[in-house]
Amino acid sequence: MNLDPSDDEAVEKASDNRTATRQDSDSKPAVKKKRKQPTECFLSQPEEKQESTVKAKRRRKKKISDVLQKSAPKPGVPADLQNLLTQHFGENRSVIEIEELKLSDSCFLPANDLSHSFSSYLKEICPKWAKLRRNHEEKKSVVMLVLCSSALRSLELIKSMTAFKGDCKVLKLFAKHIKIKEQMNMLEKGVFHIGVGTPGRVKALVEQDGLCLNATKYMILDWNWRDQKLRRMMDIPEIKRETIDLLEKSIIKLCRDGSVKLGLF
Repeated sequence: MNLDPSDDEAVEKASDNRTATRQDSDSKPAVKKKRKQPTECFLSQPEEKQESTVKAKRRRKKKISDVLQKSAPKPGVPADLQNLLTQHFGENRSVIEIEELKLSDSCFLPANDLSHSFSSYLKEICPKWAKLRRNHEEKKSVVMLVLCSSALRSLELIKSMTAFKGDCKVLKLFAKHIKIKEQMNMLEKGVFHIGVGTPGRVKALVEQDGLCLNATKYMILDWNWRDQKLRRMMDIPEIKRETIDLLEKSIIKLCRDGSVKLGLF
């Protein structure tokens, strides 16, 4: 059988084309997935200024400890209490009502100049204590009322007045571990000369007729003492509010009548 030479050439060309196609496909590089380049974030200049401004403001804020380090603590004076009452009631009271809350200098005892212990201060402001103690026989009342910021501070003051109080009876007037009914029963059954406690509990006893202030001659505010956070009793919002409420509702009128004297220890 004779083959046409043109057919042989066609077969060779076809095989050459297949070989070339295979080589081309092998030589093509594999398609790789494009990776996203990480983008960088830059803060604008205004934001940096705002951040620095906030830091500056935080630095400017002063603490009580910073103030005390630069200047010695000043003892409280009657004008401090007057200013406190005026600031508290100034926005909500008329001029006449504010005038009724003002106290004359004769309503105050000498203030502690920070040189006294509690006993020495009480001896100075109340030289006739022995006579007052002997003459006091009324129940549900005390001759001297001491207000401070906490139960713990009350116990400290009771211990520190040992040289002054002698054999007189002292009653704890705070809420910690003592129910108000127990205190009311003690006041009703016994005679006490000094009451030491927090303004909140004293105010509650007065409102519930457990404590009568008609026989009270002295009211002492633990004004200058500072706690671990360097706060005075009037720096603590709750204590400040309850003290002012007690003064407004019960004490200021007695001071203006001349029966009670106020002291700042």
